[in-house]
Amino acid sequence: MPDYEDDLRLAHSLADAADAATMDRFRAMDLKVETKPDMTPVSEADKAAEELIRAGLLRARPGDAILGEEYGLEGSGPRRWVVDPIDGTKNYVRGVPVWATLISLMEEGEDGYQPVVGVVSAPALGRRWWAVRGGGAYTGPSADDGSRIRVSGVSRLEDASFAFSSLTGWEEQGRLDGFLELTRACWRTRGYGDFWPYMMVAEGSVDLCAEPELSLWDMAALAVVVQEAGGTFTGLDGVPGPHSGNAAASNGLLHAELLGHLGRRP
Repeated sequence: MPDYEDDLRLAHSLADAADAATMDRFRAMDLKVETKPDMTPVSEADKAAEELIRAGLLRARPGDAILGEEYGLEGSGPRRWVVDPIDGTKNYVRGVPVWATLISLMEEGEDGYQPVVGVVSAPALGRRWWAVRGGGAYTGPSADDGSRIRVSGVSRLEDASFAFSSLTGWEEQGRLDGFLELTRACWRTRGYGDFWPYMMVAEGSVDLCAEPELSLWDMAALAVVVQEAGGTFTGLDGVPGPHSGNAAASNGLLHAELLGHLGRRP
């Protein structure tokens, strides 16, 4: 198995730099916010954090490709870093502390590019999670100071906690009926949104979560953390990994039922 220890330490270092930049501008009264062509917001902090991460990667890994939400794909080859500088920008610009920098290394193999390293850093919550393929998933401030995390052992929907982002996307995709059926079948539902429910699945405090529309940079780091915590991460189509344009994550025991409700279209 390849050794990704140096890549993990680099990802943590990059996350440290991004955290300092994003926290410096969090809740700033003069924060500059623009609207992108897809009508989603982007702040000066999003751009600054991605620029910092890209610069660090260009110095440390000049042969690797970089894909980021704000500046697209640069380079080519079997190794590709995937970056979301601020996952949860709408929260960030409104002063809600639920946002994170997502950094993942993906490697090309027989089944395409798959994440092998993931770091999810949420400085306003004081939390960080990470994983390396084959090495387990952890939470803590650094690669040298972390506690291993595992998904829950809940095996019945009526005992399960389900997390989601919003109702809008499910309705737009014609999946609202299945979504509502799932919420009624579960013990508890909460709309935490963005990266956080996936990390709670990995920690075992939530049992399943899903979103109907996502990009690769939203999912790559999350996928490897969930998988290395013993969970299952697929698209709503059941294809493993972060490539389906949407996501379903669970402790594994409930995944078939999760997809049974949310994978259906009218």
